[in-house]
Amino acid sequence: MTATDPRPLTGEPVSLDLLNTRWNVEGVRQDLLTGVEGLGIWLAANGLEGRFAADAGTLRHTLAARDALTALVDAPGDPAATARVDAVLGHGRIRATLTTEGPGEEAEFADPSWGPGWTAARDYLDLLRTAPDRIRACAHEACILHFFDTSRNGTRRWCSMAICGNRAKASRHYARTKES
Repeated sequence: MTATDPRPLTGEPVSLDLLNTRWNVEGVRQDLLTGVEGLGIWLAANGLEGRFAADAGTLRHTLAARDALTALVDAPGDPAATARVDAVLGHGRIRATLTTEGPGEEAEFADPSWGPGWTAARDYLDLLRTAPDRIRACAHEACILHFFDTSRNGTRRWCSMAICGNRAKASRHYARTKES
């Protein structure tokens, strides 16, 4: 049985979900990927648990992918960050297939322990192709979470309106009442 996922934001695309394995609770940094148990939780949350092992090698390579994606999200277009993500992508490839249902694709890895990290990096490319302007960091200054804005008008600012959005509104309200 897999342990409960403690993260405040789940269900984002796999690349952003990997970034969201680090979060803050009352100013204290939390990290789901401190061991293979946390990796197992993350793999299960993203439908990857049957495909990849939750072991030390996979954890090491997934952390390398997370660090590369973090660098790129923090500095889009930075050549060094781009090279780090490209290095992760170098550990896998897509093989075209033909199935009874029609054309398909299959990911292949020389070392399967790179699979989860490669999958996240590949997903990030898909997000960049689809709508790069919808990849967002939460607007709350104390939050480090990321999300893909699927709102109709593309103006979502918070990872969660119930948590960070509410905190921002409460802070503004407090500031207004303090001035009065």
